[in-house]
Amino acid sequence: MKNNFINYCLFFFLFFTSCQFNNYETIDKNIRFRQQIKTGEFLKLSKGYTYYEIKNKEAKNTLIFIHGFSVPSYIWDDTFKSASKRGYKTVRLDLYGRGYSSNLDSDYTDELFANQVIELMNELKIERATFLGLSNGGRVISKIAYLKPELIQKLVYVSSSSFQEHKPMNDTSVSGKEINDFIKNNYPSISKGQMLDFKYPQNFKGWDDKYEQLLQYEGFARALISTRKNHVNLDLENKFINDSNIPLYTVWGDSDSAVVYNNFKNKLNKLMPRRIEYFISNSGHLPNMENSAEFEDILYNKILKEN
Repeated sequence: MKNNFINYCLFFFLFFTSCQFNNYETIDKNIRFRQQIKTGEFLKLSKGYTYYEIKNKEAKNTLIFIHGFSVPSYIWDDTFKSASKRGYKTVRLDLYGRGYSSNLDSDYTDELFANQVIELMNELKIERATFLGLSNGGRVISKIAYLKPELIQKLVYVSSSSFQEHKPMNDTSVSGKEINDFIKNNYPSISKGQMLDFKYPQNFKGWDDKYEQLLQYEGFARALISTRKNHVNLDLENKFINDSNIPLYTVWGDSDSAVVYNNFKNKLNKLMPRRIEYFISNSGHLPNMENSAEFEDILYNKILKEN
């Protein structure tokens, strides 16, 4: 009787675990999926479909918001809305492999993302813009500025990971085993890990639950693994930007534990000595969310007003 009870419990444990993992990456971002999305718009670019939102299409001054490593464009909700209310033409998009945009079977490189943004700008007939790159998005705006400096009005790096050291990998391919292992080992806790981006995570209840939806999109794990494998130093690009006449700004949360400023500040001072730098109080990796009042005061009353 005791053995039967143990076997019974084991069966349900394995069944529950199997069901849990079977809920991951079950949604294909196909035409039916896109038809169900009621916010924003889709454009088919050379590599796949890009989800984007645009406000105040006729306004002169354009702000383009680039999200970070894994959380898509909704990470810019607060600033996107406030900038739109202030009359700026505002654009935000999901980079490939994130949010509603296509998941690709190719290398996720800085250049891939940069060209995605450049293509979108061409389609929307945007000639020039101020770019705000959050975390990994800082890498993307550095690559855009290097490839097409004429598109840049200003560069605003927010908690940017553009300046860290990376050792290039000889093999950037992603195997099925790597994907399965990543899902098995990371997906059960990855959403809760997003709370570590905040200094005061208790103020952002539900943030981790929103991230859970991303785990249902087929190809998400591969996108994250490939992006990480394709990280290289951007010293050449960042030095080029510093030597140009592009206005550049860096903004940091004073308590960021995800991208630790002290780990690369000496390198940053050498690469971009002419940048204008701001620190946002009482905030971690997402100062645009955690102290939006101070962040937006600096953005609108200092950065965007400076010539």
